[in-house]
Amino acid sequence: MLVGLSLLSAFLVGELIAAVLADSLALLADAGHMATDVLALGAALLAARLARRPAVGHWTFGLARAEVLSALFNGATLFVVACIVSVEAVRRLVHPPDVTGGALVVVAVIGLAVNLVVHAVLHRGDHHSINMKGVVAHVLTDAYAFAATIVAGVIVMTTGWHRADPVASLVVVALLLRAAHGLILESGRVLLEAAPSELDLALVRRHLMDADYVIDLHDLHIWTVTSGLPALSVHVVISDECFTTGRAPQLLDELQACLAGHFDVEHSTFQLEPAGHAEHEAATHH
Repeated sequence: MLVGLSLLSAFLVGELIAAVLADSLALLADAGHMATDVLALGAALLAARLARRPAVGHWTFGLARAEVLSALFNGATLFVVACIVSVEAVRRLVHPPDVTGGALVVVAVIGLAVNLVVHAVLHRGDHHSINMKGVVAHVLTDAYAFAATIVAGVIVMTTGWHRADPVASLVVVALLLRAAHGLILESGRVLLEAAPSELDLALVRRHLMDADYVIDLHDLHIWTVTSGLPALSVHVVISDECFTTGRAPQLLDELQACLAGHFDVEHSTFQLEPAGHAEHEAATHH
C-alpha cells in the first residue's frame, strides 16, 4: 500500500497539471478518481494499522472493523466522484470545448502504466480483505478509465470530434458506479450483521441437528466481524441423557469441529440447554 500510495500521489500531481493545460474533462475525471485512490490508500493504511490492535477494554474484538469502515468510505467516495463527473460530462456534451487529443493520449498511457504497476504490487496483499478489495477496485477502475481516455484522445486527434472526451468520462462514471455498488453492498452486509453470503444457513442448521443428542436449535446467529472472521452463536437443546452421562463436553467439541471443518467458522459460541429451558428465556427466536 505504501508503494502504491507513493506512485499514485506522484502521478496525481502531473495529471492535474496536464488536465488544466489540455482543458480535458476526461483527464480531470481521471484525476478526481486518482485523488480518491490516494485518499483510499491512505484510509486503507490507517485501517489496516487499527485492525491489528489487540482487543482491550470495551473493544472486545479490537478495531477489526476499521477495515470495513474503510471499504464503505471507499465506495462512498467512488459514488460522489461519479455524480460530479456525470454532471460535468452532460454539460460538455451540450457545449463541447476544444480538447488537446495528444495530451489525452500521453497522460492516459502513463496513467495506465502506473495503475498496472500499482495493481501488480497490491495483488500480493490479502485477497480476502474487504479493505484491500476497496483499494484494488479504485485502482482497477482507474486503469479502465485511462484506457477509455486513450481511445477518446485518439478519436479527437483523428476525427476532431471533441465530444469523445465527455463520452469517455461517462464510461468512467459507469465503472465508478459499478465499483461503488459492490463495495457499499459488501461492507453494508458486514455492518448490518448479515450472515456471510457464502454460507448456506439451512445447511449449517442441518449439520448441527445431525449431531447425536441434539433435539433442536434456536437463536442461531451468524455474522461477519471483519474480513475472514465469521462468527456464530446458537442455543442447542440437547437430551437429558447427554447431561447425565457427562457427554456434553464431547458434544461441544463435535459441534465446534463441525463448523470449523465444513464451514470455516472457527469463532463459535454454543449454549447447551435441556428441553424446556427456552420457555424461561425472554427473547427466544428461531
